[in-house]
Amino acid sequence: DMETSVLFPGEAEGYVQNLETFSLRDIGSPRWFRQHEYIEKLNMQAILNASATATQDEFVKELLVSLGKIPTLVHEMILVELWKQKVFPIFCQLQDFNPKSTFPLYMVIHHEASIINLLETIMYHKDSCEGADDSVLDLVDYCHRKLTLLASRASRDDDLQGQNAALEFEISLKALSVLRYITDHTDSISVINRMLCTHNLPCVLVQLVQHCPWSRYSADLCNLPWHAVIPSEDHLKMTKLDGQVWIALYNLVLKEDCQRKYDFNNFNKNQLLKLRGFLTEVLIDQLPNLVELQRFLSHLTVTDPAPPKKDLILEQIPEMWNNIMRDNMGKWKAIAKYQVKEMFNPSEKDLRQQALRLAQTYNLDVMESLIPEKPKCGACGAEASKRCSRCQREWYCQRECQVKHWSKHKVACQLMAEVTEMLQKDLAVTPTEREADIADILD
Repeated sequence: DMETSVLFPGEAEGYVQNLETFSLRDIGSPRWFRQHEYIEKLNMQAILNASATATQDEFVKELLVSLGKIPTLVHEMILVELWKQKVFPIFCQLQDFNPKSTFPLYMVIHHEASIINLLETIMYHKDSCEGADDSVLDLVDYCHRKLTLLASRASRDDDLQGQNAALEFEISLKALSVLRYITDHTDSISVINRMLCTHNLPCVLVQLVQHCPWSRYSADLCNLPWHAVIPSEDHLKMTKLDGQVWIALYNLVLKEDCQRKYDFNNFNKNQLLKLRGFLTEVLIDQLPNLVELQRFLSHLTVTDPAPPKKDLILEQIPEMWNNIMRDNMGKWKAIAKYQVKEMFNPSEKDLRQQALRLAQTYNLDVMESLIPEKPKCGACGAEASKRCSRCQREWYCQRECQVKHWSKHKVACQLMAEVTEMLQKDLAVTPTEREADIADILD
């Protein structure tokens, strides 16, 4: 059985070598979209590398580290995060914004998810954390923004933003894993300071343990189709996400460097002590290390640790968010107007080329091999054998479930159908026209 692959190491090297940082104004340009495709392919190949047998080296990760491109990825992710906050809402209010297709916009919105996904795959390794260099500080800030959002479960009801809510939720969950890997690997005083003193991440994580926003028992999220329902017998089994929160807490509270820096004042102490009720036998059976956390917390009930010594250190500060804000202050509306006209108003031909390139990127055989387990029903979480005939992406166990789920699935289905439609139009084109199109694409 040939191992599925999206990229050969030589191709991947070319892609990684060419990754560059863009300005906010350039989001959506042909050059930006080309990089979006590079990142999509690198992301898929990194997942394949990570899930393959031990024989295959993780060449995508190795290249990103050796060519020093992890900071570029972090920058591009924060760039789109800011664009979504500052420019996208203006789009939705502009009178002349009536695109033939929302498809290119959707790809920009999705770009942040692709990058955090790629980072989640590679940051598992210590050398990636080292290779990220100072951008780890920017990444910590990013994860903090996403986790506070998750802890407060801020829900926006706006329609275009509503499609975004499920995606934002997924992004926050990936950010949680990335943060946990940073707590595993970092020994930089600046990073530890940022996590403990600036952001008080232990307290944010305590809130996540309390609210457990990813459990389907939390009613607010029942309308997020992206997450499988947890059958009741699995309720006591720890999910991967619970695991990430507990391991991050374990690292931030028990690692020696962290204990020296953290202020166990009354507030923080009381927050941490709330964890005792959650440290059940069932949990500790699944993560035996947590016995040490349990012991530490019992000890904390009867002691008042000394406040941390004030070290005089030259603290490094993350700069990406602030620099992008500074460069674009007061220009949000101008950028939105420029992009609506120049970037997000593609001709039929441009759209068709984009769809063609995407179809080549999201090769279905590869997609199937990225999904290791049997498909689950989008509505009830049971094993599923029927596919949505329109988009071929969502699965159901029975017709009733599909009907019930339609209102939530409609938007994604529409987008996927748009792509398929464009491809079918393309197949009706004469061979000479298509050759010309493909020649353009290869330019």
